[in-house]
Amino acid sequence: MGLGELLLLAVGLSMDAFAVSICKGLAMKKATGKACLTCGVWFGGFQALMPLMGFFLGALFYQAIEAVDHWIAFGLLCIIGLNLLKEALTPGEDGCGEGDADLSVKTMFLMAVATSIDALAVGISLAMVGGVNIYAAVLFIGVCTFCLSAAGVKVGNLFGSRFEKKAQTAGGVILILLGLKILLEHLGVLA
Repeated sequence: MGLGELLLLAVGLSMDAFAVSICKGLAMKKATGKACLTCGVWFGGFQALMPLMGFFLGALFYQAIEAVDHWIAFGLLCIIGLNLLKEALTPGEDGCGEGDADLSVKTMFLMAVATSIDALAVGISLAMVGGVNIYAAVLFIGVCTFCLSAAGVKVGNLFGSRFEKKAQTAGGVILILLGLKILLEHLGVLA
């Protein structure tokens, strides 16, 4: 997996955390540096931890599923991408609920886990694709999510919820396209 693909993957995975960070910023009177840092650390940390866990889980089961690994990677990325698109295209609420400015350990832990479950599945996919330096990948994913989450708090505080749905849509499309690329490469359609 090249640097460009890794960047797309990192951005795609970070869109849920970015959207939640926008909601945090919306609920704040003033987005402080501490609030931006708190969201960045929680979301970036979990977005780095989960693919690492998924990678090692996937590596354990790789031999059993080697013949269909590309289909599994494609399926997982498409499911995650379609879920992001569904959330983005569902009319109604903007996704920001009451009390979104809460930065307590309990709240941030639950939100960080919830926004990084898809990264666990991506980690499994990375184990099946092979040829991925997982440590570089998780560092890249974590740093990208940290930056976007910290910025999301400020964006939400300054501009409102205009970017939340667009971010989720972009993330979903990116993940689906990456899954399709993995499948087409394995089938020999792309070199």
